[in-house]
Amino acid sequence: MTRPTRRKRLVRLTLIAGLAFAVVVPVAFWLSLRHRPVYLPGGDIKGLTAELSRTLPPDFPRVTFADVTSPAGIAFRHFSGNRSIQLPEDMGSGAAWGDYDNDGWVDLLVVNEVGPIALSDSARRASPAQTVLYHNNQDGTFTDVTGQVGIDHRGWGMAAAWGDYDNDGWLDLVITGYGENLLYHNTGHGSFLEVGRPARIAGRLGFWAGASWGDYDRDGYLDLYVTGYVRFVSRPPSEMSQHGGVEEPASLNPSSFDPERNLLFHNNRNGTFTEVATKAGVADSTGRSLSATWTDFDEDGWPDLYVANDVSSNVLYQNRGDGTFADVSDAAHVAEYRGSMGLAVGDWDGDGDQDIFVSHWIAQENALFDNLLSQLKAADPRLQRPPLRFMDEADRFGLGQISLDYIGWATSFVDYDNDGRPDLFVVNGSTFQQRDHPALLEPMRSLLFWNRGPKEGFFDVSAVSGAYFGNAYVGRGAAFADYDNDGDADVFIVNNGGPGILLRNDGGNHNRWLQVELRGTRSNRQGFGARIRVVAGGTAQVRQVGAQSSYLSQNSLIETFGLGALARVDTLEIIWPSGRRQVQTGLSANRRVLVTEPGGPP
Repeated sequence: MTRPTRRKRLVRLTLIAGLAFAVVVPVAFWLSLRHRPVYLPGGDIKGLTAELSRTLPPDFPRVTFADVTSPAGIAFRHFSGNRSIQLPEDMGSGAAWGDYDNDGWVDLLVVNEVGPIALSDSARRASPAQTVLYHNNQDGTFTDVTGQVGIDHRGWGMAAAWGDYDNDGWLDLVITGYGENLLYHNTGHGSFLEVGRPARIAGRLGFWAGASWGDYDRDGYLDLYVTGYVRFVSRPPSEMSQHGGVEEPASLNPSSFDPERNLLFHNNRNGTFTEVATKAGVADSTGRSLSATWTDFDEDGWPDLYVANDVSSNVLYQNRGDGTFADVSDAAHVAEYRGSMGLAVGDWDGDGDQDIFVSHWIAQENALFDNLLSQLKAADPRLQRPPLRFMDEADRFGLGQISLDYIGWATSFVDYDNDGRPDLFVVNGSTFQQRDHPALLEPMRSLLFWNRGPKEGFFDVSAVSGAYFGNAYVGRGAAFADYDNDGDADVFIVNNGGPGILLRNDGGNHNRWLQVELRGTRSNRQGFGARIRVVAGGTAQVRQVGAQSSYLSQNSLIETFGLGALARVDTLEIIWPSGRRQVQTGLSANRRVLVTEPGGPP
């Protein structure tokens, strides 16, 4: 018999080893699962929950958030009456900061739900729970100007987003909700006209959630993406179902309903829009979508689209640059199937690319998807367009296990202490009804995480950052802005069935800062999609304007860059959506700069 060659023997050994691996590993994994304790919300598992807390370093920021809602003149309360235990009542609502009157101070729009969805038209119109516009008085207080500006929204509102869709220099407003989407055109004279139908934004009944402005075709005019949640029909609360291993009324379980498609409104540059989601490949008809962000994750100049879905897989659409998108979710490792609600986008580790944080349902852990673009470029500089790849690093950097007992909603990367590193704010609130009071939902505490750098990650500083974090609410939306123009980030939070809360940042401006506001000429007026890079003291910070989508909410588009103890910015670089590059050098700290895009009329 002929003796096998060395190569054949190696092949045989490889095959035998491969078969053994294929058999032994699954069996071992199965045995480990048999003996692995199952985590239940609120439980304590040796070796798991013991790792939830990280010792807070002694150099944590001495910055607190003060509840100034009442002295600021804000008296917002979400919802009116008693819940009828139907899903749309429990999902809202959001808020949006924007300077609608161009006086240099951001104003606040807060969306509301009128009450139970079975309200008659007359009861709906009489409900005190209406969407409110608060004008910034420039002294730390606000005035409710809703009636005098012509905004009369009394429905089941979800999201709000400001955007100058006609480039006339005045912010317009979109409001989504259960029912019909609305578009308010800013007249420039302190008033708004609702133009949803003639603009072709309204007219589609559905359960619409997130709203995100972005110029996906880079023609200089803002387009609009609206996420559809579910095709809701009222169901008796007595009918029960399973949701994540927990029994709850089927009328509150998103899995009880078919998903709703998403909408992409292309701006026709004449005051009207055309809905093109299916044509562009971003309808996501199988996803129960709540949030979406326009972000150029691959840095090719074209904004990509990431969609957060509840009880369905998240989707990453890569912009092809020809009006269509490719679904790269699986290849990029972000097609997770969890209950996703809120989105935060930012360069948390300072490597220059944009990362994604996703807030989730209870016992699912929040996710921190680290963008590997910079690593792939460094590994092979010849790659002109590296593939999009992400890795969930939440557990490694202090954001995963700690979230097991929470249901997360609004979230944003925000450098609250101005040390130059993006921190993270997460608003929590339950979808479970209180056992003794079924008309009420279980409240939860919100969390604030301090970023100590890419080696150590994030630390929970909630307990040392103000009395608000010791109180529990049914949190939903949240929007961030420097409303008092003192150089640090404040926040407004919407609580379902409860009060809206304005938190003032006290102490963030002890470190120095630079604020950047953009005015596009060839690009869209507000610079949505522009890439801002600030270099100071040898460290670079990179932001993309409008990327933060939170949950049903919109942050101010004025970007604040923390500088620590540095007194100057060496370089301010802006890459506009038009492709133009603009550079300023030697800027002093503690100031706001307004940058106008070159090459067009101011």
